[in-house]
Amino acid sequence: MKLHRNLVFAVIDALNLIFNEKEYADKVVQKVLKFDKRWGARDRGFIAETTYEMVRYKRLYEEIAEVKAPFSRPDLFRMWAVWAVLKGIQIPDWKQIEPTPERRIKGRFDELSKIRKYREAIPDWIDELGVKALGEKLWEAEMAKLNEPAEVILRTNTLKTTKEQLRKALLDEGIVTDPIKGYPVALRLPERANVFVTECFKKGLFEVQDASSQLVAEMLQIEPGQRVVDTCAGAGGKSLHIAALMENKGQLIAMDIYESKLKELKRRARRNGAHNIETREIESTKVFKKLYGSADRVLIDAPCTGLGVLRRNPDSKWKMQPEFLEKITKTQHEIIRSYSKIVRPGGKMVYATCSILPQENNDQVTSFLASEEGKDFTLVQEKKIYASKSGFDGFYMALLDKKAQ
Repeated sequence: MKLHRNLVFAVIDALNLIFNEKEYADKVVQKVLKFDKRWGARDRGFIAETTYEMVRYKRLYEEIAEVKAPFSRPDLFRMWAVWAVLKGIQIPDWKQIEPTPERRIKGRFDELSKIRKYREAIPDWIDELGVKALGEKLWEAEMAKLNEPAEVILRTNTLKTTKEQLRKALLDEGIVTDPIKGYPVALRLPERANVFVTECFKKGLFEVQDASSQLVAEMLQIEPGQRVVDTCAGAGGKSLHIAALMENKGQLIAMDIYESKLKELKRRARRNGAHNIETREIESTKVFKKLYGSADRVLIDAPCTGLGVLRRNPDSKWKMQPEFLEKITKTQHEIIRSYSKIVRPGGKMVYATCSILPQENNDQVTSFLASEEGKDFTLVQEKKIYASKSGFDGFYMALLDKKAQ
């Protein structure tokens, strides 16, 4: 493999922004890929994949390179040299790279690979938390799987097409996809491709959405013509799925505390041809209190640690602090008690997170059902999805029925 200096330098620039400036990896990669318009698909792939892999295994590489944050530029080059040696790539003779002791690097790697927190590159506190929550065996399997790059999964937009029609249309554009058993509208890409430049995407025939995430809206048991409220809609991945299940009939209210995310949702809804979505920014409690007792279906896709989606956001394990778990579980506790009041008698609610920790998942549901606010609800079904078992993102979802009066 021939290394090009400008591509390696782009990786170093990206790592500096992620590790030292605390910027989000996905935003940094988007930014860095715009540095040079002449870069082709292979060049861009090298930058993105190398950056993500080095973020994923930061702890292992910094330990072998014997460097500590904040990282100087020579430190980042040393970490990159470790990555290159372990990949079997010949180190170029550039002045930025010191003489690299390949044998020592391989020896240290063999040594550290026996210790999970280095092998899977996780902070001590997350490792301890995971073992306590899931047990040694499941946690170990989960961390190994969550360090693998995520596959590209598409969700067919059934407002505009069918899964088979989408497969054919994508194939006409040179993109091969496979259906996934048990996921009604999902397609998997056996080989990565930039699907966002396709005509199919521009026409709103699909969204990129992990297979586990696609199960959330399905669990709501939506019927066209209902009133549905997505309480933590964000940029609307699940709202758009709900709109498709509603066949554009009825009312879908998508709420969030961030106006910028709702603007993005509106833009995506236009491309998707989803006409029954009404966005509402939560500026005060009045916004959701007006809806109490009025919705047939309510989705609470609660903010969480995101430990189930580390494949997509590997930098989050380095940004997260132990106190965040305490803060987020308190927020979840409040959200489920407030937003559950939106469900009408005889209606249904789904509580979901992209976490694998019981504290954020079934513990929250159990606590809610034992509370005054939860006394009219019954747990009908719950799914605990682990990446090591499903091959897709880690998720939790619970369906609750509200007693008819």
